Amino acid sequence: MQFTINTPALLFPAITLLMLAYTNRFLALATLIRNLNKQYKSMVADRDLIQLQIKNLLRRLTLIKQMQASGIVSFFFCVLSMLLVYFQHPFLAFSIFGLSLVLLLLSLILSLNEIYISTRALELELKDMMKDQ
Repeated sequence: MQFTINTPALLFPAITLLMLAYTNRFLALATLIRNLNKQYKSMVADRDLIQLQIKNLLRRLTLIKQMQASGIVSFFFCVLSMLLVYFQHPFLAFSIFGLSLVLLLLSLILSLNEIYISTRALELELKDMMKDQ
């Protein structure tokens, strides 16, 4: 296999789009937390449901932070790999690129877990609405 400076460069669009998606998920989560805080302070909603939502949101927030961190480190290693190719250290560049791929995979796994948790949160909301009928 030919490993050139173009090989890690192939990940640039994927990683940047992934980071944009993670940022959007974070912004949506921040909006949810702010709205929940208003409900909690005004005591409009059921406290037990809000406590469940708070636990869920805290877990999701942690996952999003880990997703973003592993994505950023993956991007960093991708750039480092390109630099190593440029400075003619092919074995080290290849190894660092492999680490970049592993971190990107970790980021995707964390994203999948966060999606699973967010759907459980929506199920809580739906169950709450169903009991009012």
